[in-house]
Amino acid sequence: MKRHSLTSSVFPEFGATARMKAALALCLALSALALAPSGTARGATITPFDVPAAGTGAQQGTIASTINDVGAITGNYVDSSNVNHGFLRAPDGTFTTFDVTGAGTGLGQGTTPFSINLAGTITGESDDASNVRHGFLRAPDGTITIFDATGAGTGANQGTVGFGINLAGAIVGVYIDGSNAQHGFLRAPDGTITTIDAPGAGTGANQGTGAGSINSAGVVAGGYIDANNVRHSFMRAADGTITTFDAPGAGTGADQGTGGGSINSVGEVTGSYIDANTVFHGYLRSPNGKFTSFDAPGAGTGINLGTFSSGINVKGAITGFYTDANFVYHGFLRAHNGKITTFDAPGAGTNSPQGTVSYSINSAGVIAGFYQDGNGVSHGLLRTP
Repeated sequence: MKRHSLTSSVFPEFGATARMKAALALCLALSALALAPSGTARGATITPFDVPAAGTGAQQGTIASTINDVGAITGNYVDSSNVNHGFLRAPDGTFTTFDVTGAGTGLGQGTTPFSINLAGTITGESDDASNVRHGFLRAPDGTITIFDATGAGTGANQGTVGFGINLAGAIVGVYIDGSNAQHGFLRAPDGTITTIDAPGAGTGANQGTGAGSINSAGVVAGGYIDANNVRHSFMRAADGTITTFDAPGAGTGADQGTGGGSINSVGEVTGSYIDANTVFHGYLRSPNGKFTSFDAPGAGTGINLGTFSSGINVKGAITGFYTDANFVYHGFLRAHNGKITTFDAPGAGTNSPQGTVSYSINSAGVIAGFYQDGNGVSHGLLRTP
């Protein structure tokens, strides 16, 4: 579970799914079962899908990470040997699988894509045989470029991860240095890499800065952990100016605060904050700095429970997931007018830590994510309005 073990501090919405994937035991698990789309109570359809080569045991399966505006989806799958591989699902449902050269073939190693832009360019991470992380860019023709940020560590669980990519091909992400501190980075389309360290970011192990998303104007959204292990969020303008912010109601103790967010093309940012009781809440920050806090109906109010916002589209619609009082996961869609619709994939498990996780939403309101069934197997999902 490389993604969540890295981002659980800077991006708390991913930390929640770490608990689900811990029960799956390994990584982002992302077969064609040819299941018919299933209607939801609110008129939308949820289509489950599985990469044909995905394993069918517990800790295995298919996860969709991101969907672009033409309906192409990327993510990863875990095979029967618990190795990660990348996939691209075309709008017609056909799959292309891929592995980064040099990716390890051991337990929990391999290729994990995180983001796809409108042109079909993908970024993510590969984990080599020594468990060192490397960023990659996969062009629409299938050509893969591997990159490492200057200063990235070369030890196990150190290295470079690409998280977000915009239409121009600029990539943002995180690198972990030799002291296990985190730093954000921006990789320009020409391959030049610039380090991003938010003012006030801590420099100790598991502290520092992470860049999570970048919009078409080159504005970056992310989060950082200070020297007291409190979370904060930031935006970085195209000229390099960094603005830090905290959601009203965010706690100020260790492992509390405001997580890094997802940004759309108009500058709206969404993410999650953790209050003084260690309960998670979603937030929306408008371009003028106004905050709106929200909670999905049914979200639990105990420690490490609540609402986790993970994606926003150009229309301001937000998707994410919440954990109920029994630590079961459910997806949600928040319209720009504030109306929240919750949903569960048919076949999703109903025990902790099973259920439905929504990650990404495109401009048409189509959502990609995954669900874990009652046997601990993950399946990709596509939710169409």
